Amino acid sequence: MKQLLEQAAHRATAYLDQLPTRRVAPTGEAIAALAGLAIPLPEEPQPAEATLRLLDELGSPATTATASGRYFGFVTGGSLPVTLASNWLATAWDQNSAHFGPAPATATLEQVALGWLLEVLQLPAGSAAAFATGATMANFSALAAARHAVLARAGWDVEADGLIGAPPVTVVLSEEVHPTVLKGLGLLGFGRKRVLRMPVDGQGRVLPDALPRLDGPAIVCLQAGNVNTGAFDPVAELIAAAHAQGAWVHVDGAFGLWARASDSLRTLTAGTEHADSWATDAHKWLNVPYDSGIAFVREGAALRAAMAVTADYLPQEGPQRNPSDYTPELSRRARGVDVWAALHTLGRRGVAALVEQCCAHARRFARELREAGAEILNDVVLNQVLVRFGDADATRRVVAAIQAEGTCWAGITVWQGHTAMRISVSSWATTDEDVTRSLEAMRRVMREVRG
Repeated sequence: MKQLLEQAAHRATAYLDQLPTRRVAPTGEAIAALAGLAIPLPEEPQPAEATLRLLDELGSPATTATASGRYFGFVTGGSLPVTLASNWLATAWDQNSAHFGPAPATATLEQVALGWLLEVLQLPAGSAAAFATGATMANFSALAAARHAVLARAGWDVEADGLIGAPPVTVVLSEEVHPTVLKGLGLLGFGRKRVLRMPVDGQGRVLPDALPRLDGPAIVCLQAGNVNTGAFDPVAELIAAAHAQGAWVHVDGAFGLWARASDSLRTLTAGTEHADSWATDAHKWLNVPYDSGIAFVREGAALRAAMAVTADYLPQEGPQRNPSDYTPELSRRARGVDVWAALHTLGRRGVAALVEQCCAHARRFARELREAGAEILNDVVLNQVLVRFGDADATRRVVAAIQAEGTCWAGITVWQGHTAMRISVSSWATTDEDVTRSLEAMRRVMREVRG
């Protein structure tokens, strides 16, 4: 075991060491070589060292270097060194972090980490929280609590009696809601189409007076950080209007909620703390390994009522918090360890500096690409930059060429009818030099493709 783990550490370290010089996207040859993994299932046991070698020699070259400082796709953060190390340690512990009794260390770390997160994000003290796989399940968990609460107020026990015959629940969303919210609503039985849509402005923000009249149980979903533009809904006005009508307000803040960690950016989120629930990702701006989503719910009893289950063979309720009482999963890895390690290492100021550094890089991308003749479609208020290189066809060709060139990687999107490249700066590893190299490559490709 010791020798094998040392080999794994050596191979992983070698992989990370070559990130500054390797291309971000894998080569076609590396992808083709993956066929070497699609072999018949061996009849006999194989040496573990040979298995690890095959994974490294064929798998590593075919990965996209998302841990690189020049990866700007999908709002993905790299893993801080301490979170990668803590993740390895937690994997060695191999704890099923469902209950405190069998896993006291990881249950304690999770509880402490959740308390620290409430402090860093300046959300109401005492709110309940849960670790999940990502924003999809974090939104699902918070919305399950919302479903419980609004139906309980109407005299209906949805966990016991289901939705058949329940009072109808009105769900109101932004026209540019993230699909993870729609997926969560579908899983909860609300339907992805049976929702009311609120119109947005030219930056993707819900219009302040867009909230419809609400009768009966209702849930309103808002955004902190539009996935394309980074823009924030005017939450203060909308939350007040929704609460005046008795609605539950949920905020999807997969990455934008982290603006609350920064004194200079927190004004973007003013009023967010008055919502009833929130969702975010730690594998975005906190830069912990995949996967790590978090749901926060002001009314903790609603989250527990929606998620907790009991059985004779399970540890019974006691004075300590059982993590699985607040999440969809019973079997679950110890995600709280990585978050605890990140927050302990960075501290409050370190988290703020990480967020602010990424935003500064985003502003530089926008400024210098505009000077180079590209069009910036959004107001760069956070870490998102939308770039257009002419019409849709020209933009697609430039983005494809940038990805193929390999210096950096940014994705493509269609937003409000415009095809654009989306630059998302979310990694601790991105340096000024990474931005310089990426800009040089983007400008060079622009000239070559546009002639």
